[in-house]
Amino acid sequence: MLAAPPLPRKRRKEARPSELLGAALHQFVEKGFTATRLEDVAAQAGVSKGTLYLYYENKEALFKAVIQEGVIPIIAENEAIAAKHTSTSFDLLEKLLDNWWTKIGQTTFAGIPKLMVAEARNFPELATFYYENVINRSRALVGSTLRRGMESGEFRQMDVETTIDVLIAPILMLLIWRYSMNCCQGSQTDPQHYLQIHMDILRQGLRRLEKESQV
Repeated sequence: MLAAPPLPRKRRKEARPSELLGAALHQFVEKGFTATRLEDVAAQAGVSKGTLYLYYENKEALFKAVIQEGVIPIIAENEAIAAKHTSTSFDLLEKLLDNWWTKIGQTTFAGIPKLMVAEARNFPELATFYYENVINRSRALVGSTLRRGMESGEFRQMDVETTIDVLIAPILMLLIWRYSMNCCQGSQTDPQHYLQIHMDILRQGLRRLEKESQV
């Protein structure tokens, strides 16, 4: 009995959303949200603009899908890592950063923070979506890790909300610099070296001081 012939059309149709999201991510990061055109996204994905509209009703929906399918799952992964972690809180911070850097920081998704900083005021609805689904969840995860370390006595007592900002800001700056001034001669940054120094500083800054442990 002859084997059934392949069904390229069906497989191609199933592949289109991921291809469209990949093309959209590239266009958004390279051009920004305002300058990205749906026809360019469709062309890069190898489909017609009409086909793109079968999946996403407008550019805002396309951008949200990029975040939902690409960024939010990594946050969920980190939340799962934190839920299962049994070692020190600083080790957890390192695990979370390592997973985030591998899945986001070293990929095209690293260009999203710069895009949001540049476009937030022009597109407040998208900014709110990003803040609620990415920033708030990320802050909550970092905050719970800091509180965990404080409760165990590993970390000194701190203003958690401000410490979250201080902890995250250098990492955001690394990404924003990469997609802006890093193109200038003499401004190249080694991300791994940068992150190692950042973690070394955090290790010293977060730990409980001897005099605190004696109080």
